[in-house]
Amino acid sequence: MKYTDEQIAVIGEKIIKTLKTIYDPEIPVDIYELGLIYDVQISDEGNVKVVMTLTTPNCPVAESLPAEVRERVENVKGVNLVDLELTFEPSWHKDMISEAAKFELGML
Repeated sequence: MKYTDEQIAVIGEKIIKTLKTIYDPEIPVDIYELGLIYDVQISDEGNVKVVMTLTTPNCPVAESLPAEVRERVENVKGVNLVDLELTFEPSWHKDMISEAAKFELGML
C-alpha cells in the first residue's frame, strides 16, 4: 500500500509526538527537543528511517535509548519498518537544544 503525501505528513506528526514522550534520563527534556533526533524520513510504504545521536558516545543509555526509539516508532499507526541509524557526526552539543527546552532548563 502506498501512502499519500497527506498520510505521510500525519504519520510524521505522530512520530514526532511519540519522540517527544521519550526522555534522556540525565536531562529532564525529551529527546526531540534535546536535539538528539537528526532526521526522520518516511517512504510511501510507511518505512521510516530515524537518524539520531546521543549526548556522548559513552552515554549510559547507549544501548537502551536507540532500542526504545525504534520500538516506540514501530508502534506508531501506519509505520511499516523502522531503520534506526545511530551517528555521532556531527557531535551533539548544547546549541542543538530547542529554544523551548533551553527555557525549560533555565538556559535562557
